[in-house]
Amino acid sequence: MKAANKPVYTQDRELSWLRFNERVLEEAEQRTVPLMERLKFIAIFTSNLDEFYMVRVGGLAALVAMKDKHRDVRSGMTPKEQLKSIVDATGKLIRKRDRIVARLERQLRRQGIVRAQMTELSESERRELNQIFNRELLPFLSPQIVDPTHPFPFLANKQLCLALLLKTGKKEERIGLIPLPETIRQVIFLPSSPLRYVLTEQLLLEYGGKVFSHAEVLSRAIICVTRSADINPDDEAFDLSGDYRKRMQAVLKRRSRLAPIRLEMEGIVSDRLSEPLRRQLGLSQQQVFHSRSPLTMDYVSVLENHEAIRQRPALFYPPFQPQLPGWYRPSISMIRKVLKEDVLLLYPYDSMEPFLKLVREAAVDPDVLSIRITIYRLSSRSRLVEALAGAAENGKDVLIIMELRARFDEANNINWSQTLIDAGCKVIYGIENYKVHSKICQIVRRGRSQSLQRITQIGTGNYNEKTSRLYTDCSLITSDPVIGQDAADFFRDLSVGNLQGEYRQLLASPHTLKPALLRLIDQQIQRQRSGQRARILIKVNSITDRQLIDKLSEASQAGVQIDLIVRGICCILPGVAGWTENVRVVSVVGRFLEHSRIYCFASTEETDQVYLSSADWMTRNTEHRAEIACPVHSAQLCRQLREILEMMLDDAAKGRQMLPDGSYARIPATTLPPLDSQQAMMEQAVERAGMLPRRFSVLHHLLQRD
Repeated sequence: MKAANKPVYTQDRELSWLRFNERVLEEAEQRTVPLMERLKFIAIFTSNLDEFYMVRVGGLAALVAMKDKHRDVRSGMTPKEQLKSIVDATGKLIRKRDRIVARLERQLRRQGIVRAQMTELSESERRELNQIFNRELLPFLSPQIVDPTHPFPFLANKQLCLALLLKTGKKEERIGLIPLPETIRQVIFLPSSPLRYVLTEQLLLEYGGKVFSHAEVLSRAIICVTRSADINPDDEAFDLSGDYRKRMQAVLKRRSRLAPIRLEMEGIVSDRLSEPLRRQLGLSQQQVFHSRSPLTMDYVSVLENHEAIRQRPALFYPPFQPQLPGWYRPSISMIRKVLKEDVLLLYPYDSMEPFLKLVREAAVDPDVLSIRITIYRLSSRSRLVEALAGAAENGKDVLIIMELRARFDEANNINWSQTLIDAGCKVIYGIENYKVHSKICQIVRRGRSQSLQRITQIGTGNYNEKTSRLYTDCSLITSDPVIGQDAADFFRDLSVGNLQGEYRQLLASPHTLKPALLRLIDQQIQRQRSGQRARILIKVNSITDRQLIDKLSEASQAGVQIDLIVRGICCILPGVAGWTENVRVVSVVGRFLEHSRIYCFASTEETDQVYLSSADWMTRNTEHRAEIACPVHSAQLCRQLREILEMMLDDAAKGRQMLPDGSYARIPATTLPPLDSQQAMMEQAVERAGMLPRRFSVLHHLLQRD
């Protein structure tokens, strides 16, 4: 079927992402969310927006500068039109954030947690802060005036800076700039109360003017410049025959100096100050944003870890510890367990410990010959790295395919790659022009009669022990021989740069994943037309791939029921008459970041075809990355995964349903209190660990819903 000439059932990916980030911001308004957690949602919203501007808007701005007039296949807009739409939407979001921050800070004040303004401080407090300024800030400041002999300085990406309009002569006005040193503490708690504080930038705003004692301060503001970080290392003019780690280090240095794309200014600022700054940075008026809230929200983590605040548990989510499954015992062999049956871990509800124990066992097992693993992101302290290094030191053949281009984790991966090399591991830095984004690990062991046993782990998320407590992900561990042989072939292909490999059960991009997904959707169309049960149930982070979107529209028109659980960008619009009437889109934003990718297609009346994957349904994943999707063979695990998805579709607490115009509305509650799928999953994890009587049953919920 031909795609529509006019994309009536698709929307712009950037605007879709902004709507997702608005969902994050709206969590800060929810009365059921504890106050400090609500403040953290504002911090997440702000950090998300910063990264969005650095990456996505930076790329669009470059296209606009090149006068690129190609039209986006989903929205039909040119880069210039997209940029204007983004700017308009961003302004509304910033104003909404300011209103929410003001309301939230009023509520925090009633709890005694006060971000004090300089105007409400006592004389003794002001004297104390003046002394702190003179003692802790002033010696480390690097002020500069902008005049014919002092050119406009480089303002680092996202570094706070005091900008002043100075009168230096009878009629002369100059700009003064004082960057806030990043080594200075962010929050100053006042001696009058352990929970009253001022932000260090407010101290700089109040007292920084005295650095320019020869001039009169006419206006002042805290400002922050956002620079593009849209660097593709493969587009850079580096010698490919050189050390790839050194190449990436050069990329990181260049990123810090890329073009400005946004100027943020806190407070009400005169045009006489903002206009010279805008012109010096080469920005349009639309690229200047005024905020009444702090420009960076990093200080929230300082508050979160403050002892006096931590002693108020009502301000935070009740603590949750990832659980060890009921079958797990420190004394049992994970190798024997997995050789007997498939294991599924659901993060952050289940602990990562069983997988880590498996790798530790393999490191010392005399029958283990090799360990292979792809790594995209790691925590700054990694027990997995310790186990892999230990395996190499014990003489195992350890191969690490380390992706150095994991955005904003490049430096961390560069450091870990050297650690692994020093331990004796073989490290390959991905594949030229393609990011290795797959999450796969394989342990090869000599079994009885010298036969090979292959234990394969396939995940939907990174081997990052920190984020495994914050992101929802699935980790399947299996000794299936066909999957094992496929995985061995996949690692061999990656080692020689071959992305055209064909496998019996694994689906791999950029060669076989998308064609297989298109075939699986076609199978549902044929099932529907032949009167059989047909259904598509997909959970991903984003959907942007136009071919897959068009095929889903075709399936919808054939009558196939399609349920999409999409956390972030979703370029297919549901419920568009004649195109996507049978498509439903749900987004869940809650305590944990929904990150798992699960594909479910109707197979028989009793079971479904279920795949776990590292890939979202984005063109970058299906065409420009090395990804993996793995079938789940255990009927019990398939049912468990499908029931989780069904529960998320009914999440009336944290879920929202997309409307045909791309906006979101609440999901009608079928239970009281409304179902919170993440809370239910936490309770189930505790039940699986054998620590509580059964309090929530997915089956019971499904029966109620039906």
